[in-house]
Amino acid sequence: MNNENNKKSLFKKIDCISLPVTDIDSGIEFYKKLGHECIWRENDTAAGLRMSDSDTEIVIHTKQLPMETYLLVESVNDAIKQIISAGGKIEVGPVEIEAGLYARLKDPWNNTLVIMDLTKGTLKTDSTGNVIGNNSNFEVYNIKSEQG
Repeated sequence: MNNENNKKSLFKKIDCISLPVTDIDSGIEFYKKLGHECIWRENDTAAGLRMSDSDTEIVIHTKQLPMETYLLVESVNDAIKQIISAGGKIEVGPVEIEAGLYARLKDPWNNTLVIMDLTKGTLKTDSTGNVIGNNSNFEVYNIKSEQG
């Protein structure tokens, strides 16, 4: 094997498919009817649902973002440099998100590449699935259940 075959790919996996909804409760109910279990929830703005044969999540949200497929990378900043040097261009970012950094880029054929990293850690939930922070001790969320 040559060194090119030993090189790690930039994209580690599909982290999630992000889908806009108008109401989180209705979105959760719809996807539950399709067999997807809600595994975490951020107040009334986002929820993550399990896919049975993958650790990729369906993330529904009310954040006025388009449908996107998030590709996990080791470092968003390093990935931006690599994508740009290969001929891509940056559209948005990097932007801080709950788990780390996010950016949206375009490849030379104008395909959207949404990348994220987990530099802040994965989401931490309470026993009922409400997001209470993340697993790297970053205080990210103010959860409704903590307030009352």
